[in-house]
Amino acid sequence: MRRVRAFVDTPLAPGATVALPRFAAEHLVRVLRLPDGAAVTCFNGDGHDYAGTLRLQGREVLFACAQAGPPAAAESPLRVTLAQCIARGEKMDGVIQKAVELGVAAIVPLVSERTEVRLDAEREARRVAHWRGVVLSACEQCGRANVPDLQAPRALPDWASQLPAGPLRLALAPDGDLRLSELPVAIDDVVAVVGPEGGLSDRDLAALDAAGFRRLTLGPRVLRTETAGPALLAALQARDGDLA
Repeated sequence: MRRVRAFVDTPLAPGATVALPRFAAEHLVRVLRLPDGAAVTCFNGDGHDYAGTLRLQGREVLFACAQAGPPAAAESPLRVTLAQCIARGEKMDGVIQKAVELGVAAIVPLVSERTEVRLDAEREARRVAHWRGVVLSACEQCGRANVPDLQAPRALPDWASQLPAGPLRLALAPDGDLRLSELPVAIDDVVAVVGPEGGLSDRDLAALDAAGFRRLTLGPRVLRTETAGPALLAALQARDGDLA
């Protein structure tokens, strides 16, 4: 039977009883129609699942924690940061959702020269909050107890120039001169850039080249931005991660 999981942004420990956030409470009670005393698993991003029961007390929906499980085994040994140029509408939601399911460690929304979505401060705050909801929902569904880091949107040139040393740097480009089969034998940390609907411009690619990125191709077909990120993640996880 599939476990019912919910995110709780508060410390959890056996014997503790905590109030569930509104979104989680409504999903469990109104959508799934779980009764008082139903078995539920909660997580707060510390890497553990916590088993317990639902408690309905008037308008409050509580979680009574019974026990903490061992560290969750749903984390990949391959750390991938997906730097995704912001896509329109639900496309970005889909990329984030599938990236979390495929084990991404961090997501960086980028604004490139051809990015069509432009956000002022207010819209950016709302969009980031919405994307975080997508991340949490995907974690609930796929069994992850560590929540991937979702960063605030950054301008591509500024972000690329300030990256710390260490990870392998890849920029997805249809005409790239590097193939998956040509990557180093063992990889454990990757930063991968995926362009927007119109692709990465010459200026974007020049900024990435200057920051030490290699241009990677996934083959002869040009993938849409909402396809490219998940496809790249799946390929990297199959090669160096935990997709068997």
